Amino acid sequence: MVREQEMGNRTTELVFTLLGFSAFSEQHKLVFVALLAVYFTALVGNGMILIIVWLDSGLQTPMYYFLQNLSFLDICYISVTLPYMLNKLLEEEKTISFQACFTQLYFLITFVGVECILLAIMAYDRYLAICHPLRYAALMSRKTCLQLVVASWTCSLLNSALHTGLTSVLPFCASHHIAHLFCDVPQLLKLSCSDTSLNKVVLLAVTVLLGTIPFLCIVVSYVAIARAVLQIRFAQAQQKAFSTCVSHLAVVTLFYTTCMFNYNRPTSGHPLYVDTLASLLYNVVTPMLNPLIYSLRNKEVKAALKHAIGQTKLLSKSMRA
Repeated sequence: MVREQEMGNRTTELVFTLLGFSAFSEQHKLVFVALLAVYFTALVGNGMILIIVWLDSGLQTPMYYFLQNLSFLDICYISVTLPYMLNKLLEEEKTISFQACFTQLYFLITFVGVECILLAIMAYDRYLAICHPLRYAALMSRKTCLQLVVASWTCSLLNSALHTGLTSVLPFCASHHIAHLFCDVPQLLKLSCSDTSLNKVVLLAVTVLLGTIPFLCIVVSYVAIARAVLQIRFAQAQQKAFSTCVSHLAVVTLFYTTCMFNYNRPTSGHPLYVDTLASLLYNVVTPMLNPLIYSLRNKEVKAALKHAIGQTKLLSKSMRA
């Protein structure tokens, strides 16, 4: 009992050092300004999509319901790590406590898992809309949309609890230096002096379930979409069908490319700044670019944005008058 209490006290007092910040050397202030601009852009861009979809009656469809959820998710996703990074860039000590580390880890895994599943749901939505247009309204009802979103969050929360629980009980006696900007499972497993084979097996299994399978579903959906669109005789109809998928395809490509670049690289043989840039690309740049991709490539979103700006100007003029 006493030994367990001592171990609990050591865990409570445990502090990790984030080595990723050393990659910036003397450029902390410049990086701070750049990341602050990225964070502001991500918040404004995703917040804009949330508001536009909510206010515009023409966007009350399943596709934009999922887009709204994606924007909310991206705000949460970037907010897990970036504010803490900004704070540490201004501090001398680049450390994170045990509690803060695993809180960050829990929510990071949750949001990554939800994004994987949500992107697959959005691909399935496009498949139904293009390949089964007559049955689309019945197959993708409001209730079904809500159930799909709730299921994605439930699976991800349970997955995150599993990973966080298994990792948090490990003894971290090998080292307390994390070669990263934030807490992540692979980096934490390297710090443990105990057997982590169970953690690695679970990590691999969940990666297949929540990462690989959703990606394969996206690929299968778009193969079916491509076949259906190519059978359409009119070029204008083909272009219209493809245009509804371009933005989503761009977001999927960006997310999975940065994800694979971040996790599927050799663990040694490259400088620390490469890991740092890879993590920033995956964790910070992607949530910022997603709303820009949807707003620039989607005619309906651009039209709704112009309408909202026009209404704001009219309201401003009427208030002045």
